[in-house]
Amino acid sequence: MIPKWSIVNLLIKFMYRLFETIRITEGIPQHTKWHELRMNRAQSEYAKNQPPYLLGTILKIPVEFSKGIVRCNVSYGSTIISVDYQPYRIRSIRTLKLIHCDDIDYHLKFSDRGQLGALFSQRGTCDEIIIVKEGWITDTSVSNIIFFNGNSWITPDTPLLRGTTRERLIAEGFLEERPIRPRDLNYFSGCKLINAMRIPEEEEMIPIESICA
Repeated sequence: MIPKWSIVNLLIKFMYRLFETIRITEGIPQHTKWHELRMNRAQSEYAKNQPPYLLGTILKIPVEFSKGIVRCNVSYGSTIISVDYQPYRIRSIRTLKLIHCDDIDYHLKFSDRGQLGALFSQRGTCDEIIIVKEGWITDTSVSNIIFFNGNSWITPDTPLLRGTTRERLIAEGFLEERPIRPRDLNYFSGCKLINAMRIPEEEEMIPIESICA
């Protein structure tokens, strides 16, 4: 009989492969504490009693990636599978389409993004989608989303994935969580997309009129 923990480890390695995206700016990994928290929380859901991941011992940045903004992808399960570095090239997103899906679950950052990809394919002529689950605004296919009401920045309290930048900005008091339905969008003047690579100070505001039903 195969021990239960061995089965779990195999599932993580072959089925539940997770990944973490880390921004590296001028050779310095950004906000590693928040990435470690998420990685270790995700790992604990599938593999109990594993030593915590420490990015300081995992990230060995090659000299050719020590300048500019670099995207680092760490693939992991019960162990680190791979660490990949590549220059960051931002994708322009100016229009968004509301897509409804009530059965999506992406509470962990899985490498398998099949359902997200299928929803993204429904965007029509828009650049990106906003996923609406059970009547509530959640995330785009690649990021959390924040809305500006003229005074402050608000993020939905129903995200598919609790992104590291989102969690950090809430802790710092920059963001406030609120429930947001599609009909509430008219209370905002615009929005920005945020993730480990997209930070608010670098993102242009997307007018709320650029969100299509």
